[in-house]
Amino acid sequence: MATAIIMPRQGQSVESCIITAWKKNVGDSVNVGDVLFSYETDKAAFDEEAKVAGTLLARFFEEGDDVPCLTNVCVVGNAGESYAEFAPSAGENAEAAAPAPSEAESAAPAAEAIEATGAVGDGMKISPRAKAMAASSGADLSKAVPTGPDGRVIARDVQRLLDEGLRVSPAAQGAYAGGATGTGMGGMVTLNDLSAKAPEAAPAAAAAPESDTYTEPMPNIRKVIARAMLGSLTSMAQLTHNASFDCTEIQKLRKLFKEKGAERGMEKITLNDIILYAVSRTLANPDFRALNANLLSGDQMKYYRHVNLGVAVDTDRGLMVPTIFKADTLSLKEISQTAKKLASECKAGTINPDLLRDGSFTVTNLGSLGIESFTPVINPPQTGILGVNTIVNRVREVNGQLALYPAMTLSLTYDHRALDGAPASRFLHALCQNLENITLLLAE
Repeated sequence: MATAIIMPRQGQSVESCIITAWKKNVGDSVNVGDVLFSYETDKAAFDEEAKVAGTLLARFFEEGDDVPCLTNVCVVGNAGESYAEFAPSAGENAEAAAPAPSEAESAAPAAEAIEATGAVGDGMKISPRAKAMAASSGADLSKAVPTGPDGRVIARDVQRLLDEGLRVSPAAQGAYAGGATGTGMGGMVTLNDLSAKAPEAAPAAAAAPESDTYTEPMPNIRKVIARAMLGSLTSMAQLTHNASFDCTEIQKLRKLFKEKGAERGMEKITLNDIILYAVSRTLANPDFRALNANLLSGDQMKYYRHVNLGVAVDTDRGLMVPTIFKADTLSLKEISQTAKKLASECKAGTINPDLLRDGSFTVTNLGSLGIESFTPVINPPQTGILGVNTIVNRVREVNGQLALYPAMTLSLTYDHRALDGAPASRFLHALCQNLENITLLLAE
């Protein structure tokens, strides 16, 4: 019995996902647990495993397609079984794959080749996606073996040509890059139409020297970050204040946890965890509610009764900001454990997208990279973000003598539309005081 495989919904906030790679081709056998395809949201990556065994009968989308959640992506069933009823109404961008050709069919030439034009025999059709792909890449369509419905050349056929290094000369490439007029059924562009657009004879082009540059599309997460950061900087009145504090007490506390905290599961508490704790308690003060908020539509403030603390995490795929919900109600140990779990899931690409939203304030730490001061960019629609810098030795006068002490600078960027400089400075001062007296803060 044929079974449709849908695009899962990874979190209530996710409307669609992008297919990043197919792990099975049409005609391949499928066992329960086999990975059928990989996909990603704007923040996380996943593998879709088969829940039924059989043969992959059809693929309705190609790599790079943005597929709405709960839409049929492919079909698994018995070889030769009908799957037409499962095909989504996705238009010409969704290419339903026909059963894979046999070895003998694959070995047979599609038609008499015409090297200069990349055209093949009469009646061979090419999908719009495949045509565009060939036009941009110069794939030699004369070598294409159609595997789409009704003998149509589709995107995967063009990709096979590129994988095998089968490309045409620049002159011939211009024939179908220029856009041929379709004469096939329903205005379908056939490969003969492409041939008609090509020059009668194209001299063999000399091999072009390898360029010292190359281009590639931005990953989906990079596009999302780019849009968010540009929107943040162009739509907010952002200003940054810097203040430093004496790190002596938090360093002593960190040393205590490391040396004696194992029995209580607290040996892995870091300086960043201590800072997150202090931020959550300082923001919980009603005096600083404008920083524990979102600015909506430029004229409406959304205040949070608890501190939903965003923590910036550097991953191979880009910056992610998971949320520690109600951080002001959690102990230092609980904040530490939650932050580490969220960071691990972000780096593994398994984070639930619902944990990447609804933050009221964000902390980003570049101290481990030796940064002494920077201007963090607000994560909209939040009104503030705290940058944590590295520890440096500074000099101060103590009883008439110069003495060294460890200092850390905190960089607060705030939206001047939501609050003024004085309350922002008071928050930063209060936070520094809480960190210099962390033992008292923990005792409250």
